[in-house]
Amino acid sequence: MIRANRTTGDAMDYQTITYDLTDGVALVTLNRPDVMNAFTAQMRAELTHAMIDAGRNARVVVLTGAGRAFCSGQDLGDGEGDATNLDLERVLRDEYTPMLRAIRDCPVPVIAAVNGAAAGAGANLALAADVVIASERAYFMQAFSKIGLIPDAGGTYVLPRLVGQARALGAALFAEKITARQAETWGMIWEAVADDAFEATWRSRAKALAEGPTQAYRHIKAAIQVSPEQDFEEQLSLEAKLQGKCGKSRDFQEGVLAFLEKRPAHYEGR
Repeated sequence: MIRANRTTGDAMDYQTITYDLTDGVALVTLNRPDVMNAFTAQMRAELTHAMIDAGRNARVVVLTGAGRAFCSGQDLGDGEGDATNLDLERVLRDEYTPMLRAIRDCPVPVIAAVNGAAAGAGANLALAADVVIASERAYFMQAFSKIGLIPDAGGTYVLPRLVGQARALGAALFAEKITARQAETWGMIWEAVADDAFEATWRSRAKALAEGPTQAYRHIKAAIQVSPEQDFEEQLSLEAKLQGKCGKSRDFQEGVLAFLEKRPAHYEGR
């Protein structure tokens, strides 16, 4: 599938993902189902490109996987030579970091619709999203220690912040499967959904965000992302600054009018 970037004119011939932008919803699907959507260098480059494009042109992004898995992590057969000779520091620095940064810095909400196994870097790819919705058949696994590695792709950053140090260490050391329901109970993800309701649920959530006050969502993300590093006074100051920007938006004006007129709001995202 070829996707043109309408903002810059750039285009990429996607081979390992698919990308569809409809009604403000950018649907990005990891598309290597024969290997459970394992990461290659090409997939990382394509996903980075798609996330940047979606951030410019969409009002919400949904990231999911084709087939029975979300993402099984790094494809150890990717590239040439012995997998044990991979320069993992370079790969993480030059390939994973830009991809994860593109997800975290995306100015619109990012939903990870986890349809199946999310293991290794695939688990942490999902957790990099703003909201994670998982099918009950899905599971999350910090599989790294099984091959003598540490959690990467942001795992050591995001896990302790989501579930606390004790559970983060247990997940990393034992490398056991964490079911979708268990992840929901731990606060690792937003919600676990019955398999037969999974697609309808994430599509409904995406539609709601695509029709919502996009600028407010942008500022919500910004405020919550920096909150752990700020003290109380700094966060209050940031809230005031961002709320001032929201208060000047057309979406705020529409929201107030809709409330007063007792009708649904029709947000433009401006």
